Amino acid sequence: MHDDRTLVEGRLERALHQFIRPARYAARAPLAVSVWHVPGEPVPVAEALKAAYAPFSAGTEWGSPWSTSWFRLEGAVPREWAGRRVEMVVDPGFTGQGPGFQAEGMLYDRLGVPLKGVHPRNRHLPVADPAEGGEPVDVLLEAAANPAVLEHGFEPTALGDVLTAGDRPLYRFTSADLAVLDEEVWHLELDIEVLSELMAELPADRSRRHEILRALESMLDALDLHDVSGTAVAGRAALAGVLARPASASAHRISAAAHAHIDSAWLWPLRETVRKASRTFANVTALAEDYPELVFACSQAQQYAWVKEHQPHIWQRIRQAVAAGRWAPVGSMWVESDANMPGGEALARQLVHGKRFFREELGVETEEIWLPDSFGYTAAFPQLARLAGVRWFLTQKLSWNQHNKMPHHTFWWEGIDGTRVFTHFPPVDTYNSQLHGRELAHAERNFADKGRATRSLVPFGWGDGGGGPTREMLEKARRLRDLEGSPRVEIEKPSAFFAAAEEEYGQQAPVWSGELYLELHRATYTTQAKTKQGNRRSEHLLREAELWSTAAALRSPGHRYPHERLDRLWKTVLLHQFHDILPGSSIAWVHREAGDTYEEVRAELADVVAAAVAALGAPDGLVALNASPYGREQVVELDAEAAGVLPSGARTQELGEGRVAVFAHSPALGAGLLDGAARPEHPVAAETASGDGIVLDNGLLRVTVDRDGLVARVRDLVAGREVLVPGARANLLQLHPDHPNQWDAWDIDGHYRRTRTDLTGAQEVTLVEDGPLRAAVRVVRVFGRSTVVQELRLAAGSRQLDIETEVDWQESEKVLKAAFPLDVHAERSTSEIQFGHVHRPTHDNTGWDAARFEICAHRWLRVAEPGYGVALLNDSTYGHDVTRTPHPTGLGTTVRLTLLRAPHSPDPDTDLGTHRFRYSLAPGAEVTDAVREGLALNLPLRAAVAPAVPSLVRTGHPAVTVESVKQADDRSGDVIVRLYESAGGRARTRLTSSFPAVRAQITDLLERPLHEAVTDEDGVVLELRPFQILTVRLTPA
Repeated sequence: MHDDRTLVEGRLERALHQFIRPARYAARAPLAVSVWHVPGEPVPVAEALKAAYAPFSAGTEWGSPWSTSWFRLEGAVPREWAGRRVEMVVDPGFTGQGPGFQAEGMLYDRLGVPLKGVHPRNRHLPVADPAEGGEPVDVLLEAAANPAVLEHGFEPTALGDVLTAGDRPLYRFTSADLAVLDEEVWHLELDIEVLSELMAELPADRSRRHEILRALESMLDALDLHDVSGTAVAGRAALAGVLARPASASAHRISAAAHAHIDSAWLWPLRETVRKASRTFANVTALAEDYPELVFACSQAQQYAWVKEHQPHIWQRIRQAVAAGRWAPVGSMWVESDANMPGGEALARQLVHGKRFFREELGVETEEIWLPDSFGYTAAFPQLARLAGVRWFLTQKLSWNQHNKMPHHTFWWEGIDGTRVFTHFPPVDTYNSQLHGRELAHAERNFADKGRATRSLVPFGWGDGGGGPTREMLEKARRLRDLEGSPRVEIEKPSAFFAAAEEEYGQQAPVWSGELYLELHRATYTTQAKTKQGNRRSEHLLREAELWSTAAALRSPGHRYPHERLDRLWKTVLLHQFHDILPGSSIAWVHREAGDTYEEVRAELADVVAAAVAALGAPDGLVALNASPYGREQVVELDAEAAGVLPSGARTQELGEGRVAVFAHSPALGAGLLDGAARPEHPVAAETASGDGIVLDNGLLRVTVDRDGLVARVRDLVAGREVLVPGARANLLQLHPDHPNQWDAWDIDGHYRRTRTDLTGAQEVTLVEDGPLRAAVRVVRVFGRSTVVQELRLAAGSRQLDIETEVDWQESEKVLKAAFPLDVHAERSTSEIQFGHVHRPTHDNTGWDAARFEICAHRWLRVAEPGYGVALLNDSTYGHDVTRTPHPTGLGTTVRLTLLRAPHSPDPDTDLGTHRFRYSLAPGAEVTDAVREGLALNLPLRAAVAPAVPSLVRTGHPAVTVESVKQADDRSGDVIVRLYESAGGRARTRLTSSFPAVRAQITDLLERPLHEAVTDEDGVVLELRPFQILTVRLTPA
């Protein structure tokens, strides 16, 4: 036979595009359209129902960026359409962008009840089936003029903020019609799509491919392209045979879960996500009425909460769908958060609030974490998952890796403590599948575990900006359920897939140990520094607020623990940990609002703390409140008001503007009297060195700052060794050009390292404090259009150099780093993560090692050789890099903090402005020292007039770290203490409390009892494995 495949395929493509698809609707009748343009922000439907509407015609422009217009659509079904299937079809001016990235809308009836959403791939609203003729139609379309922010790739645009987007209309209203859906033509179109997509994926030497081709050719022969409607039945009959052929017994099994990934903010603000969720959820509940097999997997409790608050009709439909088994809440988290930067307690609270919402509101105990789009995953997750009652974990994001392909798709993921969770990476490599033949074939070919495992999961539906599954996808799934040449497709809950996959493969599945590092989007550890700083400070303020509120409730029975306020504030912070907010990859509007929100959180938490401190009891004078789980002896700075409370004769150091330094003692999780009587064992002094340098010396460290304001020498006087690489200088600010290939806010590509400017010039190097409690050198640098002001401080009794930094950052597409070349021969770096730390090689021996050229650390990063280590601490920085540094006498290690970036997309003014942050160099630090001092840096002592308070709880073991102290969420008055082993070893100790307790239990993260704790007369006996997390519930007497 002659090979005419390309001719037949070309014939098919033209027929489908030019004749068959246009025949889907057999007749159309335009609706009358009128409009009300909303002045300002979106309004509830109740206001739209009362508004005055003006006549409006198709072809008219509408919609300035981010505006809302309400269109009233009126008409009646023509009498001659009786017996036909009639729909409304709306096109408010859809463009070539995908659903969720352009105009979208919600249809309401005249009573204000939401009907369904509309987007470019879902434009219809059912009207009558069959129609009687004459049915009135009167609906409202809430149309959102959302701009396509990335329409021109990663070019700078002002569209990302309503304040800068302008008022030029974005859209031209195309049509609003009643239309007759020709069901036979529509089904023919779907038959053709399924078969042609399958055919394209089959090898040319497969008989099945040629059978499909000839069936499609026969269909074209049977079809009159000038009478598609009249010959569609004959066309479908020509395809019936090849559609009826069953799949082989060994066909890959695909569990298809309807899904709609909805970014809680990204290229749109939070307020728009409320509407996106409502539109999508309305679509899904409407679709379920026609497709009873539909199961919709939906994560993010926050979005459910929004819909419950703003769209009660849709919320009731969701509850009904869950009860009917057509809707599967998944994910177990408040939002699909970033999985690198949230603190340990915050990540625990993501699970606590997510699982609790699903259980209390919908009666569902979710059993999986669902994070398809986050930018890498902490090795703390397996343990947190199991402690929250989660059995399974899903993502597909590592399919985006630049260099290394993950070797497994179904496996056990092992965390830093040894806990394992059954994990699946859908080999389809997307969470927005359309059930296209190309996607399904890729899923089977790509599946790394075939031979022993036979199934994978495919999330399908329009996503990122929402949209969800369509009826076309459901129709395809029906045809693909058992079709020769294709994987078998079964729509089912993710939990059904996981249970079957674990039963089939769990005993043989391989193990991946440690973090799931994404070899992409590494700049998200740094971009939008103020958002990251707001998160870090909010997390630690919440820790303080819970601690002192618990102490106040125990000491003053009349003080009411602020459950409602703390619950609301936690959820606000958790929302802003969403994986496009905290990573800094959203539009300017999102980050502008985030900054305002974090300031509101700060102010409210300050009120909560102040109220709690005031309720602690009769004051003993000025005290230093210590929210860290470790006792503190350190110099603190007091403002003029606090300094005025010190008793006369207090040993202080004047700092200017009424501020003073004073030496403080404070117990762990308690408050120590701050009376200025304490004298440090090692006061600090400053002197000018040869060569016009300045030497700071406190008997523990001797630091030399040279005439360029750089740290030329650090001598560890305790260890008797130099800290810096010979001849190198530390706290060296380095500026690199920063032009990633794409994904500006997300990526820092390795080539940036080839070009740099060392900022060695200083406009000012001045000794501004000279002891005895604190010595400081002020350094001012000007570069480009930016200015950096730093104070390098050494305090009495301290083994660390603190560097206070203020940057007026006005650069464009640059990255700023601070380098510390350390004379430490380190095979690996150690970075704090949630509830522990991870080790990463400092070499590039393998592609996996080389890909980790930018890494994430929380409050500290440490490098060490046997017997000696150095830690770099920070109060708001996450991005770091660590490299080997050869020198004439050995091998050192350079640690750099990534301080600031300046990408232009999607926010053209990313990070411009003034930034203030602190980082510290801690020579001689062990891991336990880094843990303690990292907490101290992030939990500064708080001065207040209050009583001295003994440690509320304490462990007495340097490696057993208390993460949080709070009242139980059930409002019983019980005290919850979450703690963990932080050094990576085993620990035996006791948890004691300053209040009498009559019972101690070990609970899960949701404070549900697991078993009674072991106690003796000295407290709760604790035996912890490396990095083990324990939640202890104490019942006060």
